[in-house]
Amino acid sequence: MNFEALVSVIEQTHRHFQQQAVKAVNVSLTVRNWLVGFYIVEFEQKGEDRANYGVKLLDNLATKLNIKGLVSAELSRCRQFYLSYPHILGTLTQDFKNLVPSHILGTLSQESLTEDTLSFIDTSHTKSSSPDLVIPGEKLLSKLSYSHLVELIKIQDTLKRTFYEIECIKGTWSVRELKRQINSLYFERSGMSLNPELLSEITQQKIQPTSASEIIKSVYAFEFLGLKSKDAVEELDLETALLDHLQDFMLEMGHGFCLEARQKKILIGDEYFFIDLVFYHRILKCHVLVELKIEDFNHYNIGQLNTYVNYYKAEVMQKDDNPTIGILLVTNKNKALVEYATAGMDNQLFVSKYLVE
Repeated sequence: MNFEALVSVIEQTHRHFQQQAVKAVNVSLTVRNWLVGFYIVEFEQKGEDRANYGVKLLDNLATKLNIKGLVSAELSRCRQFYLSYPHILGTLTQDFKNLVPSHILGTLSQESLTEDTLSFIDTSHTKSSSPDLVIPGEKLLSKLSYSHLVELIKIQDTLKRTFYEIECIKGTWSVRELKRQINSLYFERSGMSLNPELLSEITQQKIQPTSASEIIKSVYAFEFLGLKSKDAVEELDLETALLDHLQDFMLEMGHGFCLEARQKKILIGDEYFFIDLVFYHRILKCHVLVELKIEDFNHYNIGQLNTYVNYYKAEVMQKDDNPTIGILLVTNKNKALVEYATAGMDNQLFVSKYLVE
C-alpha cells in the first residue's frame, strides 16, 4: 500500500460510515416521530384528562415539552404521520425493533392498538386502501427519509400515496424530485390510477413491468427546462435543453431507461437518417427510440418513427433482445388521428404529449 492508496481507503471508509451514521440518525428520527404521533392519538382517544385540553392540546404539549423542533406544527405532522402509517412498527423485523428500547416497545402492545384507537383514524380518504397496497414499515424506514414521508402524508388518497412510495423507492428520488413528480401529476399521467390491480402486484413485488404500455406515459412533463409554450424553439434546441437537464429528463422518463445515443446516424439504402434519442430499457430488454417534435401529431412523423423501429429490428436487435419500442413526443395529439394513423402498424409505437410548463 502506498500513500495514495492509504488516503483512498480511509476516504472510502469515512464516506461509508458517514452515510451509515446519517441513515441511522434519519431512521431514529422517523421512529421517534411515529411514536410521538402514536402517543398523541392514544391520548386524544383515551387520555384521562383529555377533556381539559381539547383543540389546544398540541399548543399546550409543545409549551410543556420545550424540546427544540417539537413545536405545535411539528407535533401535528407527527400525529398525521402516525395516522397515515399506523402499521409501521408492527411490520418491523427484530433488527429494526432493536432501535426502540424495551420499556418504550412495551407501551406498544396489541392492547394499545384497540379498535377504538384504529377507528379514530380518518378513513374518509382511504377507501381505496387494501392490505395488498401496504409497503412494509421496514422498507419505508430504510429507503425513505422523514422529509420524504412528510411530503407523502400530504397525499390523502392511499392508492396515490402508495404509487409515489413505490416510484420514490425504485427511482431513489430526492425530496425535490418527489415534490416535482407530485406537482406534475405523475400518478395521473401514468395511468396507474385506472389500474389498482397492477399497482397491487407491483407493491407485492410479484412482477416487473413486462410491456411497453406499463412504462410509457401518455403525457411527459418537461417544466424543468424553463421554457414557455409560446417560445419558438427548434427540435434540436429542445433536444439540447433536455440533455442539458439530463438528470431531470431521465427521472421523468422513468425507471429502467439508459441513454445510449443522441442523433444516432443510420444508413438505409443510400440515405442517412438521424434518430433523435436512443435508449436501452434494462428491465424490458429492448431499445427505445424517441423522436421529438415541436408540432402537433401528424401521420408523416409516425411513419418516420415506424421506419426507424423496423430498421432497428432488422439491423440492430440482438437475438436475446425484445422488440424495439418507438415513442413520438409531440406538443398535442388528436386521438382519433393517432388511432387511424397507427392502424396496422407495429403495436410497439406510442404517441405521447409533452408539456413545458
